[in-house]
Amino acid sequence: MSHSISRRGALAALGASAALIAAPAILRAAPAARLALYGPPAGPTFTLAHAVKSGALADIAAVVSLTVWRTPDELRAGLTSGAIDLSVVPAQAAANLYNRGMGIRLVNVMTNGLLYVMAKEGAVEGGLAGLAGKSLAVPFPNDTPDFVIRALLEQEELTDQVTLSTPATPMEAAQMLLAGRVDAAVLAEPVATVASMRAKQSGASLRRIVNLQEAWGSVTGLGPIVPQAGLAVTKGFSEANGDLVEPLHEALVSSTAEVLANPQVAAAAAAEALEMPAPMLAESIPNCNLTATKASEARAPLEAMFGLMQSGNAEILGGKLPDDGFYAL
Repeated sequence: MSHSISRRGALAALGASAALIAAPAILRAAPAARLALYGPPAGPTFTLAHAVKSGALADIAAVVSLTVWRTPDELRAGLTSGAIDLSVVPAQAAANLYNRGMGIRLVNVMTNGLLYVMAKEGAVEGGLAGLAGKSLAVPFPNDTPDFVIRALLEQEELTDQVTLSTPATPMEAAQMLLAGRVDAAVLAEPVATVASMRAKQSGASLRRIVNLQEAWGSVTGLGPIVPQAGLAVTKGFSEANGDLVEPLHEALVSSTAEVLANPQVAAAAAAEALEMPAPMLAESIPNCNLTATKASEARAPLEAMFGLMQSGNAEILGGKLPDDGFYAL
C-alpha cells in the first residue's frame, strides 16, 4: 500500500484512483498546477521528502505530493497504467520500459548505490567468498538487488554455492535475518541501518559484511558506484511539462545537498512516508550514497551496470542498451 507525506494532501492532489486512470498524465490540464511525486522505500525518498517539506518545489508547482510505492511491481503497474507519471525508478526498470516503447525517460541518478550484505556478528567471514555454503535473502526478485548480487556471485563463481531466498521486500529480508532463518541478507538503506539498530536493541549485532558498491566497482573498474535509481518521467509528462524537468532536477540537486548537510531534518521529513523512526533514518543517510547527477552524465556507470546485468539475460533491459533518447537530461 502507498503512503504519502500527508494522506489528506495526497488524496487531494491525486484524486481518486478512477480519476487517475481516466486522466493519466498529471499536469496535462493545468501545467505547473500539480506535481505528484512517487518514491521507493529507500534512500532517494529522503531527497524527495525534503524537497516537498522544505518548499523547494513551490516555484515549480502549486500543489506537490509524495507517495511511496512499496514494490517494483506496484511501480511498474502505475507507470504502465498512467497512474504514475513522475517517480524514482530502478535504473534498469526504466531502461526496460523505455526499450519496450513505454516512453519512460531517465532524468537523473539519485543514488550511487545503497545495497549491503548484512549478517550477524561472526556468521559470515571473508566478504562475498564467505557466502559459499550459506543462505542469503535477496529482496525484490528480478529487480536491482537480485540482479546485482547474482551478477557478482557469477563473477566470483559462487552461483551454485549460495542458497538464495527471495522475500518480496527489504523489510521481510531483514526479518528473516534477525529471526535466524538465513545466514545473510542483501539490504538497501534505510532498512540496513534500521535492522542493525533494532538488532542492537535486542542484544544482537548485525554488520555489513559486503559493501556491494565496492564489490561492483571492483568488477567494472569505475569505482564504488551502482547508479541504482533515479527520477524518471513518462512520455505524457514530458509532452505536457517538458519545461519543468530541468528545474525539477536542479531543485533535487539543492535538496540532496541539504539532506547530506542536515540528516536529522531530512529524516524527520521522510519518517511518515517511509514509516520508520526518524532517528534511525538519520543514521542511515551517510550510507545511502545520495546524489543528483544528470542521467547523461552518469551514462558510463549506467551502461556498465546495464551490461553486467544483461550478460546473463539480455531481456532484463528488453534486449539492448537504451539509446540516446532514454536520457532526458
